[in-house]
Parts: sequence; structure tokens; C-alpha cells
Amino acid sequence: MHDVIIFLGPSLSIPEALRILAADYRPPVRRVDLLEIIHIRPKVVGIIDGVFFEDAAVGHREVLEVMKHGITVIGASSMGALRAAELELFGMIGIGEIFRMYRNGEIESDDEVALMCDPTTNMAFSEALVNIRITLRHGVSTGFFTINEAEQILKTGQSLWYPDRSWPRILKDCAFDPDRKDAMMNWIREQRIDQKQEDAKEALAYIRDRFCS
Repeated sequence: MHDVIIFLGPSLSIPEALRILAADYRPPVRRVDLLEIIHIRPKVVGIIDGVFFEDAAVGHREVLEVMKHGITVIGASSMGALRAAELELFGMIGIGEIFRMYRNGEIESDDEVALMCDPTTNMAFSEALVNIRITLRHGVSTGFFTINEAEQILKTGQSLWYPDRSWPRILKDCAFDPDRKDAMMNWIREQRIDQKQEDAKEALAYIRDRFCS
């Protein structure tokens, strides 16, 4: 079990994660957490979720120190995608669409993946901006949203502090006709894309197939 340690929070529930990969699942990574597991000598450390603003975030040097000890570090979805994009040249492995977006400069801020969640249950109380961005991209590609609508929604989301971001709040602040807002909310309930969850699943499957078979 300790051969694979995964830092996981609101991106994916533990029961769902266990259906993909049997591992030692730990809460979102914080500063010094990685240094404390070096003595365990796992084969792989997966960073999916981590703290951002309410506590000290995991540092680049900690990741480098873990890799220096021969431990593979894989990142995806949230804090893991951000750090992987920054440290790919040093050997950290990034997985998923959000990692690709950070690596290619399509998104840059920590704020893109930050959200508010219950620290005990990991239930999310807000929506990550990157999920909003990708859902809108899907809506434009399928013809539901116009480009102007998508731009207004995204700008409204960006203007809000990350704990306040939710689809109802964002649409409430947009200058759309009430009937159109209702249609948008109904579409979002059916079509919303949780890219953070999808990337977390992809990372766990990658670890399972490459290191646990």
C-alpha cells in the first residue's frame, strides 16, 4: 500500500479513487508533507490536491528533494498539475488536460484550480475557474453558448473571489435575460465538465498501469 502515496481532496472521492487504484490516500498536500514521507520510500507519489491560500503550499524544492531520492512524482488536476507544469523539466510527470493548459501557458494562476471545500469531507462549496472555462469551451463548440456569452460568464467568474464562484452566483451577476439564465442553468446541470475529476482519474489509471501491474 505504501508503495503508492496519493495526496487527494475535493477533485475525487476516496471511494471513487479506490475503484481505480489501491493506494495510501492522504489529505491535500501541505508544506513539508513530502519531506516527511521520504523515509517511507514509496515508489510513487501522486499529487492531485493541495492547499493554496489557507496554509503553506507544497514547495518546488520539496518535490525536487523527493525525486532526488529516486521517488517518481506525478501531478494532475489541481496543485499537482500546477507543480508538474513548473517542474516537468526536472522530471516530475504531469497528466491530464489541466496540466497541459498550465504547461502551454493557456492558464497561469493558482486561482484557476482553487476552490473552497469542507476540510473534513472534502466536499466542494465552489467551482474551480478551470472547470468553468472548459465547460464554456464545450458549450461554445456545441453551439449552446455564443462566444460573447461565454466571455461574459468567464469574466464574471474571474471577478469573484474563488470561494464565491458557483454557477448560480456567476449567472446571477451576468446581464442575461432571465429565461436565458434558466436555460443556461439547466444546460449546465446536464453538461458541466468537471475536468479536475477527469484528470484525477486519468492520473490514477496512469499510475496503476505503469507502476502497479
